[in-house]
Amino acid sequence: MSPARLAAGSPAEPDTTPGFAAPWPARDGLRITGVRSIVTAPEGIPLVVVRVDTSEPGLFGLGCATFTQRWHAVAAYVDEHLARLLIGRYPGDIEDLIRLCRFSGYWRDGAVDNNALSGIDLALWDIAGKRAGMPVAELLGGRVRAAADTYLHASGRTFAETAAHAEELREAGWRNIRIQVSQPGRGGYGAAALESPLGTRAGAPNPHGWDVAHYLRQTPQLFRAVRDVLGDSVELLHDVHSRLTPKQAVMLARSVEEFAPYFLEDVLAPEHWDRLPEVRAASPVPIAVGELATSATAATRMVTQGGVDFIRCHISTIGGLTPARKLAAVAEAHGVQTAWHSPGDASPIAAAANATLDVTSPAFGIQEAHVFSDAAREVFPGTLTIEGGWITPSDAPGWGIGFDEAAAARFPPSLSLHDVWAASVRGPDGGLIAP
Repeated sequence: MSPARLAAGSPAEPDTTPGFAAPWPARDGLRITGVRSIVTAPEGIPLVVVRVDTSEPGLFGLGCATFTQRWHAVAAYVDEHLARLLIGRYPGDIEDLIRLCRFSGYWRDGAVDNNALSGIDLALWDIAGKRAGMPVAELLGGRVRAAADTYLHASGRTFAETAAHAEELREAGWRNIRIQVSQPGRGGYGAAALESPLGTRAGAPNPHGWDVAHYLRQTPQLFRAVRDVLGDSVELLHDVHSRLTPKQAVMLARSVEEFAPYFLEDVLAPEHWDRLPEVRAASPVPIAVGELATSATAATRMVTQGGVDFIRCHISTIGGLTPARKLAAVAEAHGVQTAWHSPGDASPIAAAANATLDVTSPAFGIQEAHVFSDAAREVFPGTLTIEGGWITPSDAPGWGIGFDEAAAARFPPSLSLHDVWAASVRGPDGGLIAP
């Protein structure tokens, strides 16, 4: 399947297989007539959009299915496997349609599967809101808050640069800021790579490697440098990016306790999430995990087993709004807060879904933010604007987000550069490290 085919998309053909017939009578004659993926990259990041068309002229829904590192696979999954299950079905049976798509693959969950399901799920909710003439938030019971507080990322090559960037964000209205700083070598996360290796690495097989001991010494210094500039005027967050052992995670948490972080993010790799309860119990700092969750079940277990203070999934990677709202309800029941993942590889449609969850769930804690470019706003008319650090969902029916396919075609996708970066994330001994 060529990028040109994906950028343009094409309606799926109805499947006449009897097993795909509606299991019960629909309340009206509205039917799904087309399901297709469109991939675009207005900011250089491949974004997968799913469009679900209906038999009512002009009524369609848009969903986000963005797995930016493996977008070819997601687009093919939607176009070649899931579309045929949906053509001819009533779009109001969202739960049944999503369960059908999920169970029909037999082996279920995983990033490709769930992102494809998310694109359909979000598009069906968009249709539901448009049919009702309401924003999706009202279909979920309405707001419990006016807007959602957000955080942005500050980074730099030095402590001083990160502190200066954080100060700029504070002056622009942000009260919550994630701080990251470069490290010698190419494996740092959230800040520009530094080509100069540590002097202590002379003679190492990979002198540009990421050094966990250096990271553990450096991070408290980063917090101190930013606090010296900003004082207690903002909440500070930090992303570990899944690279520590359980004991190292506790050491880090205790070393930054005096700087009162809002949370430490992704302290353990998903392979070791069973150890999260003991890390959280020993940590004086709140723990936020979930970005790498590839199922709502895995995320739910982190909540129910006491492993997190904040659950922060990429909602398309757990299957969309339908599972995410259930996860938020479980979090509320367990005193855990939400902090949905939403960087540049969550499309404006996903950002709208996040904001909807934020204002409708009592479990909301904080929302990661991304300031979309003019190019993204051209492709996605109605993209939400963050004002003074606050984000509010649209009052328009559905998600309130449009999609200009002609504009999207001007930004064709290419393979993600994440693969190139991930290949360079190695230790001083040359061994790969989780990126």
